Amino acid sequence: MTGMANLNATHDPARRSWIQSANVAGCDFPIQNLPLGVFRRRGATERPRGGAAIGDQILDLGGLHGAGLLRDKAGEAVSAAAEPTLNHLMGLGLAHASILRQELSRLLAAGGADEGERRRNLERLLVPIAHADLLLPAAIGDYTDFYASVYHATNVGRLLRPDNPLLPNYKWIPIAYHGRASSVVPSDTRVRRPSGQIKGQNDTEPRFAPSRFLDYELEIGFFLGPGNRLGAPVPIDGAAQHIFGFCILNDWSARDIQGWEYQPLGPFLAKNFATTISPWVVTTEALAPFRTRAFTRAEGDPKPLSYLSSAIDAEEGNIDMFVEAYLRSARMRQANEPPYRLSRGNFRDLYWTPAQMLAHHASGGCNLNPGDLIATGTISGTEKSSWGSLIEITSRGKEPIHLPTGETRTFIEDGDEILMRARCEREGYVGIGFGDCRGVVNGG
Repeated sequence: MTGMANLNATHDPARRSWIQSANVAGCDFPIQNLPLGVFRRRGATERPRGGAAIGDQILDLGGLHGAGLLRDKAGEAVSAAAEPTLNHLMGLGLAHASILRQELSRLLAAGGADEGERRRNLERLLVPIAHADLLLPAAIGDYTDFYASVYHATNVGRLLRPDNPLLPNYKWIPIAYHGRASSVVPSDTRVRRPSGQIKGQNDTEPRFAPSRFLDYELEIGFFLGPGNRLGAPVPIDGAAQHIFGFCILNDWSARDIQGWEYQPLGPFLAKNFATTISPWVVTTEALAPFRTRAFTRAEGDPKPLSYLSSAIDAEEGNIDMFVEAYLRSARMRQANEPPYRLSRGNFRDLYWTPAQMLAHHASGGCNLNPGDLIATGTISGTEKSSWGSLIEITSRGKEPIHLPTGETRTFIEDGDEILMRARCEREGYVGIGFGDCRGVVNGG
């Protein structure tokens, strides 16, 4: 079970931290969150290592391991978290991650006769987030991107095939493509505008040129924990135990390159130049209070085939999580204008759950490994305000967006910054966030 039945003291809404910034209302990283990442002090040449975000600070897990404060499974977990990637920790499984989370929560909690001692032990291990370089949390061996929003698939299909927007296999099978793991980059990495073959509707032949229809896709990614052997499928009821945690993901997309090259196969150069992720991994356990029912299928839709069908997943396989995308042009930054919100959607609108995506991925015997990254595909809802890409919002460039500076956008221009955020809220629990996922586009 991954939902409300899995709650423990780390989710207690009354728990506060002796780090005061973690107790501020609306904070992304209260003590109920404790996401994990990899960092080093800015400007330092030190070895990267794992850290846990708490308020505006990072608890150095490498330093915590060196201090020898944790023993047994917690000691094994913090030793793995002290490495330059979290792959080893991810591979240990959710039980180790849970024990580490419980120990971190205990050490960072306010109150108790030993609070003074805990503070003295840990204050020297705190690094301000503002003074750290946040790196990729894992060495990503493989990256797969799904197409799990029926609303996004319908919107894009309507632009390309007005009479038949949704292909007949969509409601039967979780669609995905195999992305480029080597070009997954952490937030704040600049993105170079890609070039590729482009053939317009009225062109007689293609040309090689920089993309002019550069887009973003607002997605959530999840990192795998324990993998599976080659040839050994993952059953749907056990799939959640292979999901270590979640991050925000921007699947940058060159629509003009994509439109020419995807005939007859799927995305290639249109999507392999960069994928930006937020640096903090919000663990599966941290999300337990925000679990919700899987997408309610329309009457007449097919039921998932047996290998994708689970009573547990139907009850709590989805997440009530708001996701937002913003644009800030170079002129807006110069004028100190805040970013302009493009959309606000919700993860719960996905047609396929993370467990269904994972179970389908492994159903043919594909072996998955710790640190592999799976993405949901663009998250879009029923309203235009919830659509997660510019190709939808601007109707493929026919309906420009008007920015506060008087500028208009149909697709992303050089100097534009795309910012994404995600947050979970539920009455009776402390809300948690994911931090920022951002990237500025440079000219090709």
